[in-house]
Amino acid sequence: MIFSKKIIVIAIILIALVGTIYFSFFKKEKQLYQTVKVQRGDVVQEVSETGSIKKGDEISLSFKISGRIDKVYVKDGDNVKMGQALVKLENNQLSIQVNEAQASLAVAQAQLDKLLAGASAQEIQLAQTTVQNAQNAFEAARLSLDDIKIDAENDLNSAYQDALNDLDSAYIKAYNALETVKNIEKTYFGGSDQASLKVAQNKNIMSVNTTNIKTYLDLAKSTPTQANIDQALSETKKSLDEILNSLTIIRQSADEVNPVVSSANKILLDTDKSYIAAESVSIVSAQQTISSTKNTNTYNINTAQAKVTAAEGSKKEAQEKLNQLLSPARQEDIDLYQAKVRQAEAQVSLLKSQLFDSILTSPVDGQIAKVEKRAGEAIQPTVTVLSLLPQKPLEVSVDIYEEDIVKVKVGDAVDIKLTAFPNEVLKGWVISIDTAEKLINDVAYYEVFIDFETVPEAAKTGMSADVIIKTALKENVLYLPENAIQRSNGRGKVRVLKGKEVLEKEIELGLAGNDSEVEIISGLSEGEEVIIK
Repeated sequence: MIFSKKIIVIAIILIALVGTIYFSFFKKEKQLYQTVKVQRGDVVQEVSETGSIKKGDEISLSFKISGRIDKVYVKDGDNVKMGQALVKLENNQLSIQVNEAQASLAVAQAQLDKLLAGASAQEIQLAQTTVQNAQNAFEAARLSLDDIKIDAENDLNSAYQDALNDLDSAYIKAYNALETVKNIEKTYFGGSDQASLKVAQNKNIMSVNTTNIKTYLDLAKSTPTQANIDQALSETKKSLDEILNSLTIIRQSADEVNPVVSSANKILLDTDKSYIAAESVSIVSAQQTISSTKNTNTYNINTAQAKVTAAEGSKKEAQEKLNQLLSPARQEDIDLYQAKVRQAEAQVSLLKSQLFDSILTSPVDGQIAKVEKRAGEAIQPTVTVLSLLPQKPLEVSVDIYEEDIVKVKVGDAVDIKLTAFPNEVLKGWVISIDTAEKLINDVAYYEVFIDFETVPEAAKTGMSADVIIKTALKENVLYLPENAIQRSNGRGKVRVLKGKEVLEKEIELGLAGNDSEVEIISGLSEGEEVIIK
C-alpha cells in the first residue's frame, strides 16, 4: 500500500515536470497588452484652488491689448450691468480681418467637404472629355510630326537631286570648255613660245580639275549619300574656280599671240568663262539650298516634336486628374485639408478674441467710480482705464499658482463650494486678476477675484471657499488618457495595436484636461486601440 502511494506521488511529479517543460519550451508565450480606445467627447481644463470670501473692493479695469480708445460709453457715477460695454478701442481693421478669416475658413471647409464628398458625375464627365480631347490633340500632333518628317525628307532629297543635276551640268560645262581650249591650242599654240607654254600649262590644270569633277560626280551617282553629294559639291566648286582661272589666263593669251586668234574662238572662250562662272554660282546656290533646307527641316521637326511633347504632357496631366477624381480621397489629403480647417478656425478664434478684447465690458453689476482715460488716447495693456464699485457686497478671493494663472481669464465660469455649505455648489465667474505677484514661500501667486451669481444670505467674510475655474473646453473631440502618450519635443507618440502588429504613430496634441484626458488633433481615428503598457 505504501509502495503504491510512492508510485502515485512520483507519477504526479513527473507529469508536473513534463508540463513545465512543455509550457516553457514548446508553448509560445502569448504577448498581452493593456490597451485603451481613442474616444470622442468633451475635454475640460480646470484650475482648482482654495480661497476665502471677502468684501467686494473697487475693481480696476484695463484692456488686454494695446490700441487707441475710440469711444467711452460711461461717466463717473453711472450704474452699469454685468456685460455692458464701457469703453471701445478702434477695431475697424480687426473687424475686416475677422471677416477675411471667416471667409478663408469657409473656403477651407468647402475644400474639405468637396474632398470627402468626391467628384460629381458632371466633374467626372468633364474630366473624361478633357482626357479624350487631350488624346485627340496628341494623336493630331504626332501625325503632324510624321507628315513634317516625310516632307522634310522629300524636300531634302529634292535639294540633293537638284544638286546632282547641277553637278552634271558643271561637268558638261567643264568638259566643253576643255575641248574648246584643246582646239584653240592645236590651232594657235603649237609652238614652244611663252604663250604656248602658258596655254598648255593651264589646259593641263583644266584637264585635272575636269577629271576631278567627273570622279566625285561618278561617286555621288553610284552611291548617292548626302555625304558624297556634299563632298562632290565642295570639290566641284574648287575645280570650277581653278578652271575659270585657267580660262581667264588662256583668254588673255589669245589677245597676245601671233597669228591672232579668230574672233569666233575668242567668243567661244568668253562663253565658256561665263558658263563656268554661272555653274560655280549654281553649285554655291545648291549648297545654300541644302543647308537652308536642313535648317528649316530641323526647325519644323523640333517645333512639331515640342507640340507632341506638350500634347503628351497635357494628356498625362488630364489622365492623372481623372484618376484622382475616380479614386477615393487619400488619408494624407484628408489630414492636410482638416489641418487647413483647424488652422483657419484658430485664426478666426484668435481674431475674434482680439475683437472681443477691444471692447471693455463690466464684469459685474455696479457703479462707475472713476473714468481714467478719454477717447483718442493710446493705451497699453494692464493700464487702468476706469474703476468700478461692485453692487454685490461679497466676492471670493483666491491665490493662483504662476503656472496655472496663464490659463485663467476674466469671464471664466467658476464652481464655488463653501465649507459652511458642503452640499451646495454655487456658480460664479472671474471678474478680475491682479497683475502684481504675491510671494508665498518664495513662489509667485496671483490674486483672482470671483463674483457670485447669487450670494448666499448666510455667507460671511472670511469663510473658506473651494473653487474650480473652468479655463478651457473642447467639445466633441478625440482624446486619450495621458498615460497612453509619450511626449517628445512638443509632440506625442503612441503605440497602436493593429491585429497582432504594434505600430508607432506620431500624433498632434491639443488641450490637456483635468481628468488626465488629452485632446488628439491629428494622427489617430476614433476607435483605434492604443497600448498603455
